[in-house]
Amino acid sequence: MNIFLEEGEKNPLKIQDNTFRDGHQSLLATRMRTEDMIPIAEKMDDVGFWAMEVWGGATFDTMHRFLGEDPFDRIKTLKKYIKKTPFTMLLRGQNLVGYRNYADDVARLFVDKSCEAGMDIFRVFDALNDFRNFETVVERIKANGKHFQGTICYTLTERRMGGEIFNLDYYVKKAHEIQDMGADTLCLKDMAGIMSPFDISKIITALKKEISIPIHLHTHYTSGMASMVYLEAIKAGVDIVDTCLAPFALRTSQPAIEPIVATLYGTDRDPGIDLSTLLELGDYMETIAPRYRDFLDTHSMSVIDTGVLAHQVPGGMISNLVSQLKEAKALDRLPEVYKDVAVTRKEMGMPPLVTPTSQIVGVQSVLNVLFGRYKMVTNEIKDLAFGLYGKTPVPMDPDVRKKVLKGFKRGETPITCRAADFLEPELEGAREKIGDLAKDDFDLLIYAIYPTTGKQFLKWKYGLEEKPREVIGKTLEDIKKEDDDLALAMKNISKAK
Repeated sequence: MNIFLEEGEKNPLKIQDNTFRDGHQSLLATRMRTEDMIPIAEKMDDVGFWAMEVWGGATFDTMHRFLGEDPFDRIKTLKKYIKKTPFTMLLRGQNLVGYRNYADDVARLFVDKSCEAGMDIFRVFDALNDFRNFETVVERIKANGKHFQGTICYTLTERRMGGEIFNLDYYVKKAHEIQDMGADTLCLKDMAGIMSPFDISKIITALKKEISIPIHLHTHYTSGMASMVYLEAIKAGVDIVDTCLAPFALRTSQPAIEPIVATLYGTDRDPGIDLSTLLELGDYMETIAPRYRDFLDTHSMSVIDTGVLAHQVPGGMISNLVSQLKEAKALDRLPEVYKDVAVTRKEMGMPPLVTPTSQIVGVQSVLNVLFGRYKMVTNEIKDLAFGLYGKTPVPMDPDVRKKVLKGFKRGETPITCRAADFLEPELEGAREKIGDLAKDDFDLLIYAIYPTTGKQFLKWKYGLEEKPREVIGKTLEDIKKEDDDLALAMKNISKAK
């Protein structure tokens, strides 16, 4: 029976902290700067986290593009202060930290240089759960003696787990595939926060009987179910969960660590983490949070999105849809887009809605609503239909695929091989194009993954061009001045009345 015991056999829950990566990516458009992490880095190292997620996901893109920071330098810098706690990153399989599949030579070098910079654990996922897209990066992770965490993207076609596709057998089968690949741990990744408490209890209970590697659970608070999900998972025996410090938790981020530590105190799953230390760290996060307040979504009173319980669209995808419709002056058509997402997703082979497939399906749905279904087709949808992202969970609608691929430059017959087998090596071509601007392989990778913005960043990095003001960013002094100016303006308005 799955209950908490106060005098039972101890099985401490392990906790991964995501504050320095997914926390600010989910809430603040990934804008947290390294300089704001350093003051508490050593104290974070002393907490006793299983690992700290400090990199991957959108950080690589945002750091070089919007913050003017070298992404690899963040790992190297934090490693000087955080010496006991392993670092983990989110790696999009053959997509690496970009939005398309990269050639094998780029993938190999990326993993090698990430390990050299100080990465310890690689959470590897694929947007289609096509694990052939793991093969190249996993070989290099293992060759470097690092931890490979194989990931299953959790998704649904119905309100609860079940149906013909994403049922319990699907997740158990995928878990076996990951264990057979030599994974050190298995992660269930619920990017939309749609996992229900009783479903996760079923999955964890079943997986504990089927596989031997530790199970790690990742979800988002988006729907409001995440804390209940964690509680049921913990009771069922999950080994590790992801949390954030309270100021960077909840909303579309992870559950807050503080209530979980308080809840488990004195039980057999007590993680043994000091609550007072967490509160001190949270106080610090509150002091730097105002610097990023302009990126916080405040369009709604509610801190949860109850709509996701129905439409299952992840928070990051929603913001993209809203932005695109605003630009087209058609925000009133958002409900139509939500309906089209469900249809387009089914026609495209039921891909899980996570980067990059969430953006691919979302953009196409916007075009479908504004201009007619598949009257305009993105290159990314064509690549997906052609097989350049991998194998979809179920076959695509053949009529839609034929329409999408009509006149496609790569051909009209989809490939069935591992997607990267179709790609030519890229590194030497990138090396020739960037020339002396790239001083080492770290620079080369920034350019190879993001040619346009990567080249611009390297010009900033080596002083060939000056960083614009918006890249330098607001200081806390800037924020205080804005507040003082606002207070003065409000005072003058009051006097005028």
